[in-house]
Amino acid sequence: MSASLFLDAVMGKPTPEPVVGSGTSIVTEELMDITGVSFPEAHQDSELMAKLAIGGYTVLGYDNVMPLFSVCHDSVALGCPVNWGDRRHMPDCRNPIWKTDEDVKFTKDFLKHPSAQVPLGAISILKKQLGDDCAVCGKVFGPWTLGYHLFGIEDFLINTLLEPDMIRRAIDKLKQVTVWYAEAQIEAGADCLLLADHATRDLCSPEAYRDFLMDVHKELVERINCPLILHICGDTTDRVKYIRKSRIDCFHWDTKCGSSKDMRQLAGDKLSLMGGVSNIEILHEGGPEEVKKQTQAAADAGINIVGPECAVPLDVRVENLKAISEQLK
Repeated sequence: MSASLFLDAVMGKPTPEPVVGSGTSIVTEELMDITGVSFPEAHQDSELMAKLAIGGYTVLGYDNVMPLFSVCHDSVALGCPVNWGDRRHMPDCRNPIWKTDEDVKFTKDFLKHPSAQVPLGAISILKKQLGDDCAVCGKVFGPWTLGYHLFGIEDFLINTLLEPDMIRRAIDKLKQVTVWYAEAQIEAGADCLLLADHATRDLCSPEAYRDFLMDVHKELVERINCPLILHICGDTTDRVKYIRKSRIDCFHWDTKCGSSKDMRQLAGDKLSLMGGVSNIEILHEGGPEEVKKQTQAAADAGINIVGPECAVPLDVRVENLKAISEQLK
C-alpha cells in the first residue's frame, strides 16, 4: 500500500522499495489537459481540485497526492485579496492587510471561508477515493510565510530588524492559524501535512530562522498530530542544523543546496528528506533520461522520498514528471 509506504518514508523508516512523491504542487498545463481540470477553477471547487490532484497518482505514479496547489488559501480566508490566476499563472496574494501585531485579529471562523473549505472538501474526497492506496498530503503555511502575505514581504522582513518583538508577537498569534488549519485537514482525512515556511537564505539569515522560527516549529511538531514535512525554498544549507533541532519529521529541500549526496550528509541520518530533482535544470530544461539519472542519484544517496524540489513550473512536460516514478518503480 503506497499510503503506508509514503508515511514510513516521511518518518524516516526503512521502506521495501523507493518512494516517489512531492509535498508541493506537481500540476502542469499538460496534466490539466489529461485530467480535464484547469486553473483557476481547480482552486475554487473541491471536486475539481480533487480530480486534478489525483493525477499525481493515476497519471504520474507517485505515492502521494497533494491538492493545495497554491500558497494562498489560508491567507485569503484571513482576508487577504487574491488574484486566482489562470492556466499559466499560479494565484497571487495581493495588498497586505496588516501593519502591526495589534492588527492580527481572527477567529476560528476563518475555517468557514470558501477558500479554506474547498481544500478540506478535496482532501475528504481524495481520502474516500484512495483509501490506503495512496497517501493524501495536506498543506499548511507557517507563521513566517503568513506574515509575508498579510504584512507584505518587505515590511515583514524589515521589521524583523527594526521591530523584532512586534514580529515575535505576530508570529505567536499566527501560529494558531497553522494549527487550526492543520487540525481541520487531518479531520478531513489528510495522512500527513506539508508545513511551508519560507525562511530561505535569499530572504533572511540562519540566525533569523534560529531566533524567530526554530522553537515555533518545535511547538508545531508537538501540537500537530500527524507526520509533518517542512518545505523551505532555496539554499538552506546554512540552517539545516537548526531545522534538525526542530524535530520535524521530513525536510523537503531545494537542489540549490547542492547534490543529494551533499544534502544527505548535511542532514544526518535521522532527518528524512524529500526532493532531489531540479525543477529548472532537469524537469524543465532536460528530458526523461536526465530526469532518470538525477532521480537514481537521489535514491542512491538515501533521499527518502524522491521527487521535484518544489512546486513545478506549469510548462514542465508530463513525460519528465513520470520519468521519476518510471525510474524507481
